[in-house]
Amino acid sequence: MDLEGVVHDNPIKKHSWKHVLILAYQSLGVVYGDLSTSPLYVYKTAFAEDIQHSETNEEIFGVLSFVFWTLTLIPLIKYVFIVLRADDNGEGGTFALYSLLCRHARVSSIPNCQLADEELSEYKKDTFVENVKSGIGSKLKSTLEKCRVLQRLLLVLALIGTCMVIGDGVLTPAISDVELPVTCAILVFLFSLQHYGTHRVGFLFAPVVITWLFCISAIGVYNIFHWNPHVYQALSPYYMYKFLKKTQKGGWMSLGGILLCMTGSEAMFADLGHFSQTSIKIAFTFVVYPSLILAYMGQAAYLSKHHVIENDYRIGFYVSVPEKLRWPVLAIAILAAVVGSQAIITGTFSIIKQCSALGCFPKVKIVHTSSKIHGQIYIPEINWTLMLLCLAVTVGFRNTKHLGNAAGLAVITVMLVTTCLMSLVIVLCWHKNVLLALCFILFFGSIEALYFSASLIKFLEGAWVPVALSFIFLVVMYVWHYGMLKKYEFDVQNKVSINWLLSLGPTLGIVRVRGIGLIHTELVSGIPAIFSHFVTNLPAFHQVVVFLCIKSVPVPHVRAEERFLVGRVGPKEYRLYRCIARYGYRDIHKDDVEFEKDLVCSIAEFIRSEKTEWDVEIEDLVENERMTVVGTLSSNFEGIKLCEEDANFSDLEGTSSEVREVKSPERLRKRVRFLLPESPRIDADTRAELRELMEAREAGMAFILGHSYVRTKRGSSWMKRVVINYGYDFLRRNSRGPSYALSIPQASTLEVGMVYYV
Repeated sequence: MDLEGVVHDNPIKKHSWKHVLILAYQSLGVVYGDLSTSPLYVYKTAFAEDIQHSETNEEIFGVLSFVFWTLTLIPLIKYVFIVLRADDNGEGGTFALYSLLCRHARVSSIPNCQLADEELSEYKKDTFVENVKSGIGSKLKSTLEKCRVLQRLLLVLALIGTCMVIGDGVLTPAISDVELPVTCAILVFLFSLQHYGTHRVGFLFAPVVITWLFCISAIGVYNIFHWNPHVYQALSPYYMYKFLKKTQKGGWMSLGGILLCMTGSEAMFADLGHFSQTSIKIAFTFVVYPSLILAYMGQAAYLSKHHVIENDYRIGFYVSVPEKLRWPVLAIAILAAVVGSQAIITGTFSIIKQCSALGCFPKVKIVHTSSKIHGQIYIPEINWTLMLLCLAVTVGFRNTKHLGNAAGLAVITVMLVTTCLMSLVIVLCWHKNVLLALCFILFFGSIEALYFSASLIKFLEGAWVPVALSFIFLVVMYVWHYGMLKKYEFDVQNKVSINWLLSLGPTLGIVRVRGIGLIHTELVSGIPAIFSHFVTNLPAFHQVVVFLCIKSVPVPHVRAEERFLVGRVGPKEYRLYRCIARYGYRDIHKDDVEFEKDLVCSIAEFIRSEKTEWDVEIEDLVENERMTVVGTLSSNFEGIKLCEEDANFSDLEGTSSEVREVKSPERLRKRVRFLLPESPRIDADTRAELRELMEAREAGMAFILGHSYVRTKRGSSWMKRVVINYGYDFLRRNSRGPSYALSIPQASTLEVGMVYYV
């Protein structure tokens, strides 16, 4: 099926309320499983060792007050009402904030986007419009763009938050009170379901979470009215003060258990690409949040009337469940705990995709499981790696308390990183007052720093696990990014200057043979070093040279009429062109024959319209190359048509009442024709250039692929040699190559290896 034939009437449209409610329903099974199961262990963990439950009820009411205000301030106010609005073209998560900053300020080491990409019909525009930039905001942006040290610190900060999310993705599925063999079997089953896609998993898991939320809220309401209807008084912040005053150091250390009430909150933002802002807000505000508050209040109401504590069980969740309902609730709780792991798994997929797009993670296979929601993805390599790590942690750490400490540190670290990056987004992306950003980071940062300090004190009691896991992922990401950065710097430093090209003359100083040479490059501007390598080492080259960059852009589909960006490299008589083919993540790449036709036709249309249609031009501000948006062969209804020997001419000739034919010389065996519209008239130079392009097409195409091998220079430090020669080289050899290379015909492909000394 050719998706390019589909007509998109309104690519930028809001989802209907029916679709939003369906997404909200699915999000309950994916996003909120972890957060909704927190009542199982919050009170038990908070009262484990640090404080005791006395008959005055000051401790239990203090914990309830902390839980209520923590859930209200962090998940509800911070995430739902503020952070969710800071999406990067629909994507969420820690690295999405970094990507958003890179779009508004030049803080990325490897620029990977063009102004033209944001002009695509399906590209989502920013919600916030820049008005008047504050002086401090402009100075902050200028400082970040000039200081390489601050840019690296910003990248490391984003990577730390990202790695902690991945570490949490390893820990959360391992937390279970079920026996070891059963836990391992459940984990294998859970990860085996991921390839079905978020929408199917969401529909499968949502009834479990909904049933669980209904149970805990109903039991909470029963306990409130049956045991202590006045428990609502504990929601006052005054009880937090009384709690800390009475318990002092023990109460501060118990905050490490209280913070578990918001585990899974970051998943609302990390999983944003799988759903939408509105659906996640509706699900949390009207379903999850009130259910959790009722559940915690009900537990506190029960405990306030039961002061005899024989063991940890007496302070846990199940003791507050009516005895007749205990076993059914236990069964539902086990299912809900399994579902709870789903949120962080899907969040990990989204974050890995974002890191890979910005050159901070090796290339992996990304499977888009939905044609409607672009963020619903599945990454096989990451899925099975997470499963193996989860099984290892589950077998190695059977202490649920230690795993809880580890998960708590991972969660609060991610939240701190999000708060820091969000304060920059407020100033640099939303162009708000700096005082607003300071208030944001001071208010939420101080709350999270308090929890962070309480969690860090338990470093040796399991909290070291996410630090170790995050360090491993951080090393992998930074080594890959460092290697990509050095390779990019080499490409930029060794780009062929236009003056060097002009000195060669139209023949480039060599024999120009018939045919089209397609030089694949990742550069979107400038002349790659591989071209000078050819020109200086080969006695001949093709009469038409195209620098081809096949690029993925963050939209589901690129319209056929917006597929190519075409421009010239050098003067007209040199016959050098640049072509950037843009594909969305749901577009199907055509086979090589169809792609060749579209490519040649787009260049021909560019040649024809170069002097007559200036309104479609877009300036590339980096290299001052003028790029024109040109569609595919099927989209140019009023432009040039390409006919070959076996083409069906009846359909093409019927598109215009007056067409003129530019014929190729009779001596060529394969016949190629361009059908041109009568108006506007084509001058002689343009006709000659089109005829030469036809001759080159008839002679055939050669695909030239470059393979780069990065090595360190002599005299480099031992650290740099280890990172580049071993670390980056190992990751490069074991990562996936570009997807377009699979569809290139091997018979006409020339692969060239180049060694980059950095």
